[in-house]
Amino acid sequence: MKDVKIPQVGESITEATIAKWLKKTGDYVKVGEAIIEIETDKANVEVVAETSGELKTQAKEGDVVAIGAVVGQIDETKTASASAPAASQATPAAPAPVAAAMAPQASGMDVVSDQSPAVRKIVAEKGLDPKQIQGTGKDGRLTKADVMVASTVSVSTPTSSPASKTHEIKMPVRAPSSSQGLQERVKMSAIRKKIAERLVMSQQTTATLTTFNDVDMTNVLSLRAKYKDKFKEKYGISLGFMGFFVKAAIEALKHIPAVNAYIDGTDIVYNRYYNIGIAVGTERGLIVPVIRDADKMSLAEIELAIKHYAQKARDGKISVDDLSSGTFTISNGGVYGSLMSTPILNPPQSGILGMHRIEERPIAINGKVEIRPMMYLALSYDHRIIDGTESVTFLVKLKECIEDPNRILLEI
Repeated sequence: MKDVKIPQVGESITEATIAKWLKKTGDYVKVGEAIIEIETDKANVEVVAETSGELKTQAKEGDVVAIGAVVGQIDETKTASASAPAASQATPAAPAPVAAAMAPQASGMDVVSDQSPAVRKIVAEKGLDPKQIQGTGKDGRLTKADVMVASTVSVSTPTSSPASKTHEIKMPVRAPSSSQGLQERVKMSAIRKKIAERLVMSQQTTATLTTFNDVDMTNVLSLRAKYKDKFKEKYGISLGFMGFFVKAAIEALKHIPAVNAYIDGTDIVYNRYYNIGIAVGTERGLIVPVIRDADKMSLAEIELAIKHYAQKARDGKISVDDLSSGTFTISNGGVYGSLMSTPILNPPQSGILGMHRIEERPIAINGKVEIRPMMYLALSYDHRIIDGTESVTFLVKLKECIEDPNRILLEI
């Protein structure tokens, strides 16, 4: 028997959640075949069979297990034919019971006896008929609020005769409360919990400030329109905006090194390399794959890398290594229609750039009003290491590179 263990997937990761068994007990698995998907606080990872044989699972989906824990076994003595499930005769389903449907309607006393003591007490004191009250509790049961309201609409009206007669006003039928059945409680995934922890930690441990600027996208749009077909023909990928912003951000980082640095205790560590994280939205939450040594890559290579990591992220195939060692992050909220936002730092990084949607706005150009495609930019930064002057200068430098893409080519 070969144990199926949770592998080591990162230095700081001590536990994982069993997200999904890709194979079940009794299945024959081949060596190298994915049998289980685990979820860590950084990424989802597939665990493959280290040998061939019949699988027996020992942990359930949703279980949180330690790294190195045994979650199943593979019986190497079993062959594929021996593990094939035998055909079984289907057992006909038992007929649905009809006694409940044919039962006579409960009497008033039966209705009362099925309620809580508080409800029974009010019904008895007020002399109410429970069959005339619409219950809003579970399975139509009466609540204390139901009978209290009913008691306020039953009044005694005197008549001209010596003996007075009580006239009962029936409680109107009420629709169930609009909040009933509209809540769902779902356990947070490991990734979502980690995202929440890091966001709170970022706010509590950094002196975050955001500065804004806007950029005229006219020249980049013209460049894309002119060369997009030839670019796609040569590289097999569309020419997007992100490649331009990665290139422009690198030039700005070279100009203002503090934005590419981070604080370690009482030291400031300046990174002399440029690993750019690209925020990607997935069903599991926002993750940030990292393009390493982006300053050494061409525009086409950057676009290809972005597409590659985005696809891996959405397929749940991203690895811990893909998410590590970033020095600066870019988040494009514009793809969702965001006009302006204040992005949160991705510690230990000291800066994050927020891109937003492009919209035509009237802009003063050489004394005249022109309609230009404009985008707001936001730089959130750690004020402990980056001064206001540096943050503004960084955005101005980036703005210059986008408005005149030749600066990116010439690195000026």
